[in-house]
Amino acid sequence: MPGGPHALPAGQLSALVDTTAHAYGLRPDLVYAVIDAESHGDPAAISRAGAVGLMQLMPGTSAEYAVSNPFDPQANVAGGVHYLRDLLVRYHGNVSYALAAYNAGPGLVDAVHGVPAIPETRSYVARITAAIK
Repeated sequence: MPGGPHALPAGQLSALVDTTAHAYGLRPDLVYAVIDAESHGDPAAISRAGAVGLMQLMPGTSAEYAVSNPFDPQANVAGGVHYLRDLLVRYHGNVSYALAAYNAGPGLVDAVHGVPAIPETRSYVARITAAIK
């Protein structure tokens, strides 16, 4: 389970992830692994690229999924899980492709017809898929 320096209490994060994952038909362990990789459970996390919150939503993704406050854990996780579910649908259940698209963007995954040869993206996909096995 994630545990960054400003992480949500374990029980609160667990309830949020379990409820949201089930609402979107995803495995909670996948959502936990993405949160751990993205923010280590810190709802105040901000990346150098401008991604925000637990699931590190980019501003365009927040807008697309109607997340008005990406620092709100419930809104952020709902938006991130919805986006991840949409990526899994787009890539016909291929978890590696969906994770690569979550990390590097679907345009790049579509362009190369798979996981891009970007070390960060390959590491991200490997780390999360290992965590859910």
